[in-house]
Amino acid sequence: MKIPKEQRRYCKYCRKYTVQKVKKVKNKPRRKQAMSQRRHLRKLAGYGSFPAKKPKGRGKPTTKLDFRYICKECGKQNIIGKGFRIKKVEMV
Repeated sequence: MKIPKEQRRYCKYCRKYTVQKVKKVKNKPRRKQAMSQRRHLRKLAGYGSFPAKKPKGRGKPTTKLDFRYICKECGKQNIIGKGFRIKKVEMV
């Protein structure tokens, strides 16, 4: 997939259309202090087994990517939509 390095998009901070730079970001690791993550780690500790069966077969063939749009006027970042799976990204 080819994506232009700069796009003219709406900036919600400037409240107008501006030229924005595109930045490719991978998803960050989970928060260690989230309640569900603490519950999961507590289950893993000790002699207990894994809380769920491990999936068989191969993993996902692609990684999820986020596109951040950085406004050239105010310098703020916008994330539009959720991350999506894609194999190849080329900034043109």
